[in-house]
Amino acid sequence: MTSDGRKLDRSTQAHIRRQVALAVRKGMTQVDAAKIFGMSLRFVQKTCARARDGGLRSLKADHRGRPAGAGRLDGTQQARIYRIITGKMPDQLRLPFYLWTRQAVAALIKRECGAELSLTTVGRYLKAWGMTAQKPVRRAYERNDEAIALWCSKIYPALARQAKREGAQIYWGDEMGLRSDHVAGTSFAPIGKTPVVRATGQRFGCNMISSITNRGAMAFMVFAGKFSNPVFIEFLRRLLKHSTTKVVLIVDGHPVHRSSAVRDFVARNAARLRLVILPGYCPELNPDELLNQDVKTNALGKSRPTNKAELVRTVRGHLHRRQKQPRVIRNLFREKHVRYAA
Repeated sequence: MTSDGRKLDRSTQAHIRRQVALAVRKGMTQVDAAKIFGMSLRFVQKTCARARDGGLRSLKADHRGRPAGAGRLDGTQQARIYRIITGKMPDQLRLPFYLWTRQAVAALIKRECGAELSLTTVGRYLKAWGMTAQKPVRRAYERNDEAIALWCSKIYPALARQAKREGAQIYWGDEMGLRSDHVAGTSFAPIGKTPVVRATGQRFGCNMISSITNRGAMAFMVFAGKFSNPVFIEFLRRLLKHSTTKVVLIVDGHPVHRSSAVRDFVARNAARLRLVILPGYCPELNPDELLNQDVKTNALGKSRPTNKAELVRTVRGHLHRRQKQPRVIRNLFREKHVRYAA
């Protein structure tokens, strides 16, 4: 019957290992040594391998537990690392990483706490802290976070109150270019065999401009050529004709939106139209950007137009369907980053 050598103290383990190695050297088989000394065959095999590679000295009592320099983080250290990870990115801390990976967190822990943890241990800590690997959202260096915070906390609420007093409807507008070679979505296929999609090799495209409200209303225009002052003014005319109330249109800082021709048109129609410009570099604040993504994914990305006319029909058909689905448009305002607009 074999005994559990793990329960013996280190000196006793070392003595048994030495006796086993000497007995095998004198001709005893490893199976007999396991029976005589009451140890498992695996114990005997490992002991003989150590003695063969490092001699009898390698069988001395070894250190138990974690390697020197390794260890666990106490509660204070864990809270500190968590605050750092959620507050800054690695490059801001002068670490040689761009994103928070297990390697980056391990390097941070070593620098801040002096503990060397394996990647497996780091992964367990991250899971315990409620963290998962996620695709980050890209933000421009040029964005003004203070201006964006002011817009969300004061400017837009005041705008919404004024629109309510005047009986006006707030629209969120944006424009987008579409190309025939855009591919979106995934397709199941065997592992290692990337699916091949057949489509035209010709390149053509069209543009669209749209505006939506948190009540589910939508207006759009699909056009060819560049987005210019006449195109935007024509869209504004159609929007005013489409709406029965005063229109407050919120758009980004595109040069066309800020052009003198557009300002003159808005001034001439000030009784029914107001144009509001969002802070720069914050497309995530405009829910109409989500409609753009919907068109790219569910209209263009899942179709294979062979010519420009077919592309235009596909985009218009999808937008017409969305006009009949106000619930889908309202859901765009329920995204976390645009909830203030609902």
